[in-house]
Amino acid sequence: MNHSNPLLNAGALPAFDAIRPEHVGPAIDTLLAQAEAALEAAVSEQTPAEYEALSRVLSVPTERLGRAWGAVGHLKGVMDTPELRAAFNDKLPAITDFYTRLGADERLYAKYKAVAASPAAAQLNKARQQELKHSLRDFVLGGAELQGEAKTRHAQIQEEQALLSQKFSEHVLDATDGYALFVSTDELAGVPADVLSATRAAAEKDGRDGHKLTLHMPAYLPVMQYADDRTVRECLYTAYVTRACETGPAERDNSAVMADILRLRHEEAALLGYANYAELSLVPKMAHDPKQVTDFLRDLARRARPFAERDLAELREFAARELGLADLQSWDSAYASEKLKEARYAFSDQAVKQYFTEPKVLAGLFRIIETLFEVAIRPDSAPVWHESVRFYRIERAGALVGQFYLDPYARPGKRPGAWMDDVRGRWLRPDDGQLQTPVAHLVCNFTAPADGKPALLTHDEVQTLFHEFGHGLHHMLTQVDELGVSGISGVEWDAVELPSQFMENFCWEWEVLQQLTAHIDSGEPLPRELFDKMTAAKNFQSGMQTLRQVEFSLFDMLLHAEPGAAGRIQQVVDAVRNEVAVMKPPAFNRFQHTFSHIFAGGYAAGYYSYKWAEVLSADAWGAFEEEGLFNADTGRRYRQEILEAGSARDAIDNFKAFRGREPSIDALLRHQGMAA
Repeated sequence: MNHSNPLLNAGALPAFDAIRPEHVGPAIDTLLAQAEAALEAAVSEQTPAEYEALSRVLSVPTERLGRAWGAVGHLKGVMDTPELRAAFNDKLPAITDFYTRLGADERLYAKYKAVAASPAAAQLNKARQQELKHSLRDFVLGGAELQGEAKTRHAQIQEEQALLSQKFSEHVLDATDGYALFVSTDELAGVPADVLSATRAAAEKDGRDGHKLTLHMPAYLPVMQYADDRTVRECLYTAYVTRACETGPAERDNSAVMADILRLRHEEAALLGYANYAELSLVPKMAHDPKQVTDFLRDLARRARPFAERDLAELREFAARELGLADLQSWDSAYASEKLKEARYAFSDQAVKQYFTEPKVLAGLFRIIETLFEVAIRPDSAPVWHESVRFYRIERAGALVGQFYLDPYARPGKRPGAWMDDVRGRWLRPDDGQLQTPVAHLVCNFTAPADGKPALLTHDEVQTLFHEFGHGLHHMLTQVDELGVSGISGVEWDAVELPSQFMENFCWEWEVLQQLTAHIDSGEPLPRELFDKMTAAKNFQSGMQTLRQVEFSLFDMLLHAEPGAAGRIQQVVDAVRNEVAVMKPPAFNRFQHTFSHIFAGGYAAGYYSYKWAEVLSADAWGAFEEEGLFNADTGRRYRQEILEAGSARDAIDNFKAFRGREPSIDALLRHQGMAA
């Protein structure tokens, strides 16, 4: 074995600082060969149809392959280069092919069925029984029962989909990175000083005068919110909503990519005996069928519509009266909304931002986690991919529970958004009997510190940080020892947002914000008067925001449920907007061309999960409202029944074990100011 290749180092943590594009091919080839050999050994007569034996022979090398490939994919997401992209894309077909064959191997499926049918299966612990049940289901969904040409075609579809999703993602990143608008200081009147400083520095770096505006959130959002110059807002908005579409460079156009992905998904569903991809997608989720989801979404839209219509009427009236915008357009809405919020509640996001310094927010967040979940968070050391990345460990009673990387800042080559990903899962390893503790990536895209001062976060960004930590806690605090059902593994997709959305609630509590805030200049905590204005504004435009999420979710579900939708994507968008939206975007808006969640992420026919899980998270939070925010018993019960339980139990059973009943939508509507 080539120990000089960091991807082949079986050590505890990836050597992120040492991994180079040239390491990818040789390492993946080696690990694939080992996994292939393990598959043949697992299906041979030498390996008995026993849970432990199969886990020891097959799971160890496939987990190692998954970890190495995960490290490569992670680096591509946070430090993309042409060389790394080429190395990744070169191996993507082989990786896809292996996992497709693994999931569809009828010999291995027969072994697992034999395990399930054996008398010993009844003696397995609950987690192992659940993992076995999931495995049998996933074999069927993976095509293990297909024969001949159908099986061959199913495998081809997986490879084609993987390549197309990768292409979609690259087009979005390249279109985002490839745009810049240079403007004068006068054209940025109204924009906050810290944003002006960052955009001026970006222009200087390019050897240009003035300010460089990009489509990355730290620049785009504040310009849309604060720039008085309507032409600049329109220009930037137009560029943002037409990324990766037919009006830009042909090599970045996602139109055909989306259609091809949808056709392949529909074909895959048909091969497996489903009427459409939406049905197939829902098999491992909490929701039973597409109609249940669309009924849920339309019911939510019906409840939210009166509030949304009121929101829009108020915004139009204010924009016409106070801002001279008689014809409110999409590029005006963030600007007018910010001005209306300032007028109504006498504060701005920018004023609030001065209190949320990153060190204070992190310290406060860690204190909440330590208090509520009876753990300690400590700085730790590990190789990292960028100097701004930090590493931490979580302990309980002195014992290691989990570790995480925190990568907080936006930079070129890093994909937009925020996410949690696993480096490795908790697992009582069958090869050496050692307990492998979980490790997570927590990635955000905040504005980096400048001028020797700490980074400032908007209140929205604070919520984003808490959200991703919720996912991280779900992954890291698990006490389940079986890899396939520990942490977030195997959790129903429409329940996986429960812990993340749950954590966001802390960002609206006075006793919490006193600990999270210190003014950048004075060090004073957030004043009560400003907090009261924030909470008064909390549900500002919640009707419109709810309908926006319903619009995305309904579009996603109908796109995957309706026959022939691949050929009329824009028509589906238009139909959903006509049904749901109160403020229709301009005809040139192509949001779907950058809708990475459903075309390059795991949310295909699953974007509704955010609203579905919000019902769960709001109801779970209700227990803390009733019993006390830092009630030790409530915190312990939530940790044990939700965070520690992984998917060893079904999500609905985890929820009922914590709450003592079925979930109710009432808490969500109340939290968002839309209770009847």
